[in-house]
Amino acid sequence: MSDLDLITDKPLSAALSERYLAYALSTIMSRSLPDVRDGLKPVHRRILFAMRQLRLASNEPARKSARVVGDVIGKYHPHGDQSVYDAMVRLAQDFAQRYPLVDGQGNFGNIDGDNAAAMRYTEARLTAIAELMMEGLDEDAVDFRPTYDESGTEPVVMPAGFPNLLANGSAGIAVGMATSIPPHNVPELCDALRHLIATPNCTIEKLVSHVSGPDFPTGGVLVESRDSILEAYKTGQGGFRVRARWEKEDLKGGGWQIVVTEIPYQVQKSRLIEKIAELLQAKKLPLLDDIIDESAEDVRLVLVPKSRNVDPVLLMESLFRVSDLESRFSLNMNVLDATNTPRVMNLKEALQGWLDHRQVVLERRSRYRLGKIEDRLEVLGGYLIAYLNLDAVIKIIRTEDEPKPVLMKKFDLTENQAEAILNMRLRALRKLEEIEIKREDKALRAERTELKALLADPAKRWARIDDEIKAIKEKFGARTPLGKRRTSFATAPDVVDVPVDAFIEREPITVLLSEKLFIRAAKGHLDDVSDMKHKEGDRERFAVKCETTDKLLAFATNGRFYTISCNNLPSARGFGDPLRLTIELGEDADFIALLKFEPGKEYVIASSDGRGFRVKSDDVLAQTKNGKVVLNVETPEEARAICEVKGDHIAVIGENRKLLIFKLSELPEMSRGKGITLQKYKDGGLSDITTLNLKDGLSWKSGAGVRTETAIKEWVGERAQAGRLPPQGFARSNKFGV
Repeated sequence: MSDLDLITDKPLSAALSERYLAYALSTIMSRSLPDVRDGLKPVHRRILFAMRQLRLASNEPARKSARVVGDVIGKYHPHGDQSVYDAMVRLAQDFAQRYPLVDGQGNFGNIDGDNAAAMRYTEARLTAIAELMMEGLDEDAVDFRPTYDESGTEPVVMPAGFPNLLANGSAGIAVGMATSIPPHNVPELCDALRHLIATPNCTIEKLVSHVSGPDFPTGGVLVESRDSILEAYKTGQGGFRVRARWEKEDLKGGGWQIVVTEIPYQVQKSRLIEKIAELLQAKKLPLLDDIIDESAEDVRLVLVPKSRNVDPVLLMESLFRVSDLESRFSLNMNVLDATNTPRVMNLKEALQGWLDHRQVVLERRSRYRLGKIEDRLEVLGGYLIAYLNLDAVIKIIRTEDEPKPVLMKKFDLTENQAEAILNMRLRALRKLEEIEIKREDKALRAERTELKALLADPAKRWARIDDEIKAIKEKFGARTPLGKRRTSFATAPDVVDVPVDAFIEREPITVLLSEKLFIRAAKGHLDDVSDMKHKEGDRERFAVKCETTDKLLAFATNGRFYTISCNNLPSARGFGDPLRLTIELGEDADFIALLKFEPGKEYVIASSDGRGFRVKSDDVLAQTKNGKVVLNVETPEEARAICEVKGDHIAVIGENRKLLIFKLSELPEMSRGKGITLQKYKDGGLSDITTLNLKDGLSWKSGAGVRTETAIKEWVGERAQAGRLPPQGFARSNKFGV
């Protein structure tokens, strides 16, 4: 048969689907998702097994990591050596693994994010926990399968005498699915497992009363509500907010500083410091003066406030919002079950998966031990027969050329018994040895009876597993350095109103907006901006004195208000940036006014057809770059004027040069609408509006100064009247200008 005969016709889509499915299944089952029974991925399982085969027990000398990696990739895991070494390094890092499975000696990296030394420089051996994970491998506890080249065998799953999945957690990304499981506290897991054995129908709420939440190796403070934690464990999906642990440290002279002693899990300390330093450089943390790393073996980050009058809680809240001093660890308990099927489990299912595996392991180890006992009892029975008939046995051995069949026939022995008798040493013929054999026989028969009872009674097996879990809790209890809970709990923090100036350096500026809508900010409050340079054909239009922490309100002819933050405006050293790049202003719209936003202020806004209303400044603040529609106008009408309320009357002047003054109370307050008629016109429309105190008179801009007319009773009327010509000397522009 030629190679051409092996070619088959198949649609490309079908061929791709078939191959991609094979790749996806391989990724899911052989790389990315852990097994619920032992909590390990294949690479981790193979690393531990290879170390066991090298006899790298916890009480034996460590050996070069390169030797371990060589055995792993040569015998079990045909992948790159660096990827295998990285996986082994992570098993040894006490800041990555809550309960390390590898005892690393040498440079295995640190919490700053520095890499481990090359594998030729480091050494490793197993920890006691890893040995517990593999206890029973030689006792038929689990199935074995051929290695990739069929030169040997490897375990399909570890016996897992330690609840590794939840104790150490896991993370991985497969094809179309991912897993993210945080580490937990083993004494708490043991309590939950024992409760589940005693009460199989218990609720997840009861289990969560034992497993109160994740326990990260780097500590921190969990700031998630109990309801949120419970919901995450019920569904197997959710998340946990973790904050750095900090305390206020008083200094001499009344000063103080904040000391961070624990940072969130999987946050690199060096990157955290770098991020905060960048924010400081960008002047986005005005409450913070400096950050100093005084860490040695323990974490110690010193945060120096700008002033001793700063509220420490407010300072930390501002940092939690913009840095990794607060992080979120997601929960997605997507694992392979006992049938190698990936699925998302809740807390109870994950715990039960481990217990069911331990039940299987106990049964298999018990049957294996029972078989060994039967074999030994058979041999001991032969020994006892030999002792009872010692002279006859010796005679047969001395006189017969083939004593084995003769012994079997004369004393009714099995082949194994006869072989054992023939292999006995002369020193074993002592009377003392006979007594030891009888004692061993009695002990083995008692153990056989106990094992048969154990295999026949599920309740006894669960009691044995309960004892094993109790022993784990005693060994890694809360009073031990490894078992003590590291992550504490705090109530979910209330929403702290952190003012804008907690993130922005407060500085005086003058915001400039040109006729062609180029915006920029000059440092300081400038009284004269006439010397500012502009692009050819452009000139200054608005100049507003404010602070970098302020917001500006821009009122446009389309009736919309736009909000502009002052902290990121371009410098006045250049010509500025087009404002249309940051807000959605139509090409046919233009700005009427640029105002500093001040809470609680009130404005009068009006359209070109003489309609308007009063509106609060808080009601016009926009949240998006599209602005906020406040004054409804229909083409060809447009928004025409705005003024701040500073009196008890409103003055309106039309394009027909008619002036009307009426009471402010006649104009309603609204948050949005077309408004009501302010002044009636036969020709033209509204030109300008202002507010005034009637007793102080009406003021308008005249030349370089301001002129005030106090005798204005003849212009006072009711809203919606036509008005009359203004006082002599009123501005020809029909604008109040004040």
